[in-house]
Amino acid sequence: MNNLPSERIKELGLAFPPAPKPAGVYRPILVVDKFLYISGQAPVNNDGTFMQGRVGDTLNLEEGKLAAHQVGLTMLSTIQTHFGNIDKIKRVVKVFGMVNCTSNFIKQPLVINGFSELMVDVFGSENGIGVRSAVGMMLPDGIPVEIEAMFELY
Repeated sequence: MNNLPSERIKELGLAFPPAPKPAGVYRPILVVDKFLYISGQAPVNNDGTFMQGRVGDTLNLEEGKLAAHQVGLTMLSTIQTHFGNIDKIKRVVKVFGMVNCTSNFIKQPLVINGFSELMVDVFGSENGIGVRSAVGMMLPDGIPVEIEAMFELY
């Protein structure tokens, strides 16, 4: 496996959805010193629509995990669109994962693994894992998962 994230993306045959436009008054990304901050991302389908659903209700655990994986693809698309070179990312530093779920659903970390496993595939086992939180809450527009992250740059 190649060491460059861009080469891993090609090897894995990953297809990015279009990067969403901001839905409010915020920046999709912000670079401060050696850190790249990504605003909360939703799972965008390849046609530009948002995935919908609530884990524990209309979606099961595996479908929630797939939604979190799709958030990862959306985030990589946002980075590529607004920052440019994914190979300038050294490592994942922090991930904050939010799951739209029923009050009795308690496996939020397993849902967010869909995102984290993709980051390991792209950035490697050492640099693809950072600190992380995974919580349940209501999310806007019926999206099943929202994730924000921070990356360290070279």
